[in-house]
Order: sequence, then structure tokens, then C-alpha cells
Amino acid sequence: MVCAMAVPGIIPIAYEPHGRTEAIGLYAEGQFLGSVTYAFPKGFQLDSGWEEHKRLYAVLHTFDAEGNHRDSEIWCAGTWAAQQRAPHPSVSPLARARAHLATQLRSLPRRTYTDIAVRPFQLTVDGVLFGMVAGEEDGEGWAELYPDNLGFGPPWDGSYDT
Repeated sequence: MVCAMAVPGIIPIAYEPHGRTEAIGLYAEGQFLGSVTYAFPKGFQLDSGWEEHKRLYAVLHTFDAEGNHRDSEIWCAGTWAAQQRAPHPSVSPLARARAHLATQLRSLPRRTYTDIAVRPFQLTVDGVLFGMVAGEEDGEGWAELYPDNLGFGPPWDGSYDT
């Protein structure tokens, strides 16, 4: 008999320097998870002009020590179209998003980069789903960080698939 693995109450996320989870860790008031990510609004249909609808966000979620979602700072730096038009990379939406996230991270007292574990949560900003959403499919538990599209699952060791 094969035993399916249910979603744990707290989802581990492994710190990966220079990877998609390079901006996670602990700070004086709990845990944090930061990213720079592109996203479409929920229900968006890909057609002509999609470049104006694909938005770039700097995201910083904070959690208490037990992994409960505390707050989210979600800032739109521009669109894919604006990124493609940026004549100087230093002022592009991507550069602005990275700078904004770096400023937010620097504001966290006693910040250290390390593995974290958070409880599922979700919120919608600008029609875009943000959060750690968990569920079950074919008897197998899963969790996904949106809109980053990082998938977590058994053996629940913090590693992810994209």
C-alpha cells in the first residue's frame, strides 16, 4: 500500500543563494519571503497587446515565527512592454523592481538569509493572485507560490519545481 503525503500545515522553503529563493530568511519579527516576478491578472487571455498586461512586481511577504502571514508589500514596477522599451537598463522596470526589493529587505532588522517555513495564505492585488496556495490532486498534496510558479511537494524538504 502506497501512502500519499498530505500537505503539511507549514510549507518548508529552502534558501537558494543566487536562485529563485535567494530573498528569504529570518528577521527580528519573524520570517520573510521576497521576489521580483512577472504576472498576468487572473483570467487574462493571451492575445495581441499582452505585453501591456504582463506586470513586473517587487514582492515582500512577512510572517511571524510560526509561519503565519503577517503582511505583504506588493509594488508594480511596470510592464513587459515598458521593459522592452527601456533604453537604459539601469532605469528599466526590472532594475527598479530589484532596487525596490533591496530597499525593503534592508529595512528588516537583524535580517539573515536562511530556510523558512510558512503556512498557506493568499491575497489578490491588481487582479493578480499572490501567496502560498495548497491543495491535493490524485491523493497527492501540493503547494505553489504565486505568481512565482514555484511548486512544492513531497518529500516536503523545501525544494521546488518550476
